[in-house]
Amino acid sequence: MCPQFDSGRHHAKSCRCNVCRIFLLVNGSFAEHLLPYHVCVFPSHNFLSVSQDIVIRVLLLPIALLYGLGVGIRNLFYRIGVLRSVRFDLPVISVGNMTVGGTGKSPHIEYLLNWLDQHINVAVLSRGYGRKSEGFRPVSTIDTAELVGDEPLQFKRKFPNISINVGESRSLGVPEVVKRNPDTQCILLDDAFQHLSVTPGLNILLTEFSHPFTHDWLLPAGRLREWRYGYRRADIIIVTKCPQDITQKQRLDMTLDIDPFPRQRIYFSKYQYGQPYDLLRQDVHRTLDLDTDVLLVSAIANTDYLLQYLGKEVRSVQTLEFEDHHFFDEDDLNDVNRRFERLVSRNKIILTTEKDATRLEIHEKFLWQNKLPVFVLPIEVDFLDDDPSKFKADVQQFLLEFKV
Repeated sequence: MCPQFDSGRHHAKSCRCNVCRIFLLVNGSFAEHLLPYHVCVFPSHNFLSVSQDIVIRVLLLPIALLYGLGVGIRNLFYRIGVLRSVRFDLPVISVGNMTVGGTGKSPHIEYLLNWLDQHINVAVLSRGYGRKSEGFRPVSTIDTAELVGDEPLQFKRKFPNISINVGESRSLGVPEVVKRNPDTQCILLDDAFQHLSVTPGLNILLTEFSHPFTHDWLLPAGRLREWRYGYRRADIIIVTKCPQDITQKQRLDMTLDIDPFPRQRIYFSKYQYGQPYDLLRQDVHRTLDLDTDVLLVSAIANTDYLLQYLGKEVRSVQTLEFEDHHFFDEDDLNDVNRRFERLVSRNKIILTTEKDATRLEIHEKFLWQNKLPVFVLPIEVDFLDDDPSKFKADVQQFLLEFKV
């Protein structure tokens, strides 16, 4: 569903339909300044037929092929040694994906942190996407998303005793983490599957159940960052955001579709949503029920899974969506306020994600002044069947058998 489905109007960079991709491609990066909102030809993404979608993808294919050529040459240079990759003398685990967001990297990083922190000294190195600072920087709980990025700040708030760091260069950042934290025994690299300058000891690849990389196209025709065969670098593949009632046949079909190499292991995970808490008063919780009407404000890559969950838990959901990692400004907050006021209900709330909360809290004063009831929906990863024990056993084996 488009962000403003009632009028068909979009934030210029929030729509994910291919028609709007062409709009942005033609108008360039300054498009949102020329036209902050545009009218989407197809107010619902589902309106496009399969044939129409394929035609649009074909139109974008020449650009995708040029992009793929560049990525392919770069990856080849790493394979033949023209560009060098660094391997470190401590366990490094990379968690990443093949696409531009939406697979659930942050919740899976948190799953690993929650488990590993009980046994070893673990640290995290992230790029800190969208931050306004540069270079290497340790993350503090009192930092802002503007300074360190939304996901690293989320990690630090949840795990204040773990070293969370940001840095554009993973190869330079890992030694800096160890220098500042000499007792570090393992480093998690956030979103580093394409960062070939570092060779991780364990490479974990995430792919979304409803949008697997096996059926995606290269940017900008699709959402792939590299050619599909890049999945061969993975040691573990996790199919994320699975249906709550996934069948064994669906698991088998997905496994056959991915066609893993004998050395690769495949696991399946889903989300468990917690009780929403007030953004400004985190000790205040709210139970979702079928008498509640929700305005979902989000700036994440994909809300489909979340909307499926909310559709069963509340009476109605309206959405206001922005591009992934979008920093909300005053106009955005005024738009949220207007949309919330137009929502006719005696029992209504504004709901957002944990990642979005780190960017919304920057406007704490506005939220207080306008008495906007913004609640944050927490999530946790839950592996299916006996996958949790097997997944942990794989990671544990890697750590125990690690050799320099």
